[in-house]
Amino acid sequence: MCRSIKTLRRAETAATTGELEAAARQFVRKISGYRTPSTRNADAFEAAIVEIAHASEHLMEALGVAVEEGPDRWLPRSAASTQSHAS
Repeated sequence: MCRSIKTLRRAETAATTGELEAAARQFVRKISGYRTPSTRNADAFEAAIVEIAHASEHLMEALGVAVEEGPDRWLPRSAASTQSHAS
């Protein structure tokens, strides 16, 4: 199960709220088995993401990692190199 989970934060920079939300979304998708929930389960799915992102923020703070408001800045190395070649 863990082989396909990717790193969503670079160790040398502060975490962003967007990165924490992306990690929480990835976890909820993995644990639920659904990429997109049914309409009936959408509220529970989103509530779980909010709760996990909040718990993740507490973890980062306990580890001494700064958490900043902001988007998910993470790009996989392959996407980052593709983007730099396009410029």
